[in-house]
Amino acid sequence: MHQPHGQGASVRQAWLGELRATLALGWPLVLSNLAQIALTTTDVIVLGRLGAPALAAGTLGANLYFGPLIFAIGLVTATAPMMATAIGRKRKAVRDIRRTFRQGLWSAAIISLPCWLLLWNTEAVLLAFGEAPELAADAQRFMRALQWGILPALGFIALRSFVSALERPVWALAVTAITIAFNLAANWVLVFGHLGVPALGVRGSGLATALSNSFLFICFALLVGLSRRFRRYHLFGRWWRPDLPRLVALWRLGLPIGATMAFEITVFNAAVFLMGQFGTAAIAAHSIAIQIAAVTFMVPLGLGQAATVRVGLARGAADRDAVTRAGWTAFGLAIAFMATMSVLMMAAPRLLIGAFIDVADPANATVVATAVEFLFCAAVFQIADGAQAVGAGMLRGLHDARVPMLYAAFGYWGVGMSLGLVLAFKAGLGGIGIWIGLVAGLVVVACAMIRRWIRRERLGLLPAG
Repeated sequence: MHQPHGQGASVRQAWLGELRATLALGWPLVLSNLAQIALTTTDVIVLGRLGAPALAAGTLGANLYFGPLIFAIGLVTATAPMMATAIGRKRKAVRDIRRTFRQGLWSAAIISLPCWLLLWNTEAVLLAFGEAPELAADAQRFMRALQWGILPALGFIALRSFVSALERPVWALAVTAITIAFNLAANWVLVFGHLGVPALGVRGSGLATALSNSFLFICFALLVGLSRRFRRYHLFGRWWRPDLPRLVALWRLGLPIGATMAFEITVFNAAVFLMGQFGTAAIAAHSIAIQIAAVTFMVPLGLGQAATVRVGLARGAADRDAVTRAGWTAFGLAIAFMATMSVLMMAAPRLLIGAFIDVADPANATVVATAVEFLFCAAVFQIADGAQAVGAGMLRGLHDARVPMLYAAFGYWGVGMSLGLVLAFKAGLGGIGIWIGLVAGLVVVACAMIRRWIRRERLGLLPAG
C-alpha cells in the first residue's frame, strides 16, 4: 500500500534530517578519533625511523597498553549514552548531566590504578609471553613513561562524552588537533634530542604521548570550564563528592561496554604477541598493517559514537521511529566508507605502507612483502569491522551492552583466536593464519550485532532499557 504523498515527503524529510544531524555530530567525532590515533601513529612513525627493533619494542609496549586503556575507555564512555538519554528526556537536565560526568571522573581515577600496576610490570608480562628479552626491556622503558597518560586520557573521554551528548563535538576536535602539533614537537625533542634535551629513544616517545594526553585534558577542561555555553553545568564543582547510586549505574552499563571493547582490542594485542613467534619482521609488518586499519576504523567508530548519542536522545524522548532512523543512518554511512577503504587497501598497498617505512630500501623488503599480505586481510575485514563498530554504538544508545559483550567474547576469542591459532601453528600458515582468524572473528561479531538490532526493531523493543 502506497503512502500518501504528504506522508511520504514527511518521512523523507525525517530521514534527510537525521542524515544531516548524524553528519554534523559524526564528522567532528571522526576527526577527533583520527586526531587521537595520530598521537600513537606519530609514535609508530618516529620509532620506525629508529629502526625495526625500536619499532617492534614500541609496538609490543603499545599493544599491551591498549588492552587496559580500551577497557577503561569503554567504562568511562558509558557517560555518553547516560547523558544523551537524560537530555532526550529533559532538554535542560543540568543536575543529571553533572552527576554522570563527575562519576565519570571518579571512574577514570579508580580504573587507572590497576592499569598502572599492570603496565609498570611490562617487561615481566612480555617475557611471560615469550618475547625476546631485549625487546621486552625496551618496551618497559617505553611503557613506564607512557602509562601515566592513562588518567588524563580518560578525563578527556568524559569531557568529550559531555560535549557530544550536547551535540557540540567540534570543541573536542579543536583541542585534539592542537595536541597533535604538541605531540609532534614533543617527539622531536624527546626522542631524537633537541633544544638541549638528551635523546631518550623509545622512552622519549612514551613520555611525549603521556605529556600530550595531559596537555589534551588540561586544555579541554579549561575550555569547557570557561565557556559560557558550558559554564552553567559547573562540571568540576565539588567533583570530589561521592555519588554511589550514580557510580553504580555507570559501572553497570560501562563494565560490559569496556569488556566488549577489550575483547576486540585484546585479540589484536594477542595477535601482536603471537607475531613475536615469527620474528621481528613479522612484528614490524603487523604493526604497519594494523596501524593503517586502526586509522580507517576511526571513521565507523566516530559514526558509532554519533549513533550512541542520536539513539540515546531518541530513546530518552521515547521516539521509536527516531531511534530506527538514527541507527540505520549511521550504519549506512559507515559501510559506504569502509567499502571505499577496502578497495584502496587492495589497489595501493605499497603506497600506504610507504608512510611508515622506506619501501625502496632492500633492507625492508621482507617487512614490506609481509605487510602487503597482512594489509590484504585488513582490506577483507573492513566492512565487517565497520558494521560491528556502528552496531555496538547503536545498541549502546539503547543501554544494551551485556548481550553484545557475550557476542564479542565468542566472536573474537571463541572463533577468531581459535581459528587463528589453528591456521598459524597447526596448518603452518604463520602470521597470515593469525590474520585470517581476525577476519573471521570480526565477521561473526558484526553479524551478531546487526541481528540483535534488527530483532529489537522488529519486536518494538527500541525504547526499552
